[in-house]
Amino acid sequence: MKVSVQISRGIEPLFGTRDENIRLLESSLNVTTQLVEDSLEIEGEAEAVSRAEGILQDYIALVREGHVFTNGDLNSYLRVVTEDPAVTLRNLVLSGRQRNFGKKTVVPKTINQRRYLEAIERNDLVFGIGPAGTGKTYLAVAMALSALLSKKMSRIILTRPAVEAGEKLGFLPGTLQEKVDPYLRPLYDALYDMLDIEKVEKLLERSVIEIAPIAFMRGRTLNDSFIIVDEAQNSTPEQMKMVLTRQGFNAKMVVTGDVTQIDLPPGRKSGLLHAEEVLRGVEGISFIYFDERDVVRHTLVQRILKAYERYEQAQQERQLSLRWNDASADSNRA
Repeated sequence: MKVSVQISRGIEPLFGTRDENIRLLESSLNVTTQLVEDSLEIEGEAEAVSRAEGILQDYIALVREGHVFTNGDLNSYLRVVTEDPAVTLRNLVLSGRQRNFGKKTVVPKTINQRRYLEAIERNDLVFGIGPAGTGKTYLAVAMALSALLSKKMSRIILTRPAVEAGEKLGFLPGTLQEKVDPYLRPLYDALYDMLDIEKVEKLLERSVIEIAPIAFMRGRTLNDSFIIVDEAQNSTPEQMKMVLTRQGFNAKMVVTGDVTQIDLPPGRKSGLLHAEEVLRGVEGISFIYFDERDVVRHTLVQRILKAYERYEQAQQERQLSLRWNDASADSNRA
């Protein structure tokens, strides 16, 4: 089957750098394309061609309506719509406009990010587990701000383990706030990216937004709040149980972490891993897992993560090989 779609505007963002966007469309849907004057010819199986045509028609309509696509954003959108037939480009792009995220329009750029946002909307407790750069914390902060600005919640609580060794802050110089702030800086960064600095400062002064280490949550009941527990892999099981049971009425909690980056002392089990074992299958709790395909930072970050994964796998195989050779040598000597 072959169809022709007329494209009069926005041709450069559609093709992308070195045609990466159009090549993604071709490889994901198993179609071929050819630019003929101001039209794009699509050829392939009928269902695949129909899907590609629908994506292009959505793109053309959005451009006509004044939507400006950046190359990186369009590539991310295409990854989602080509992987999930239930998602249209139009709905994906406009979904970010339906919520108030302050000065940012935030939309999911991968399938797992989309599942993550949907899980946060549906459930009162969501775990987002995966590597750095997958948007776990950023999207959680965006959803928290949306809930605050739409008056669904009256405050935001952002918390994380202050230091790797269990919040031993006494040896650090400065006031208590000055001691913990460097460890909480990623949470401030997300807030400043979505709201004006002056507005963030006012919300912090009025304690509408509170950023504090996990130890400060003890003994509290957090009602009418959106709670984010960041870097949860570095909490102990005791800390995790404590913070999970702080959730009060009309409250949501999102717990994020990367189980490959546990900095607890040897012999201490991660509270995130423990919670994963204990809470799996509990009604009202959702676990969303991210991988290197969800990394939305520089494309080089994806390649770095993949390289480390290959290296670690090769090291493990080498260790196994050495042990096998040692065992064989011992057996021969015997």
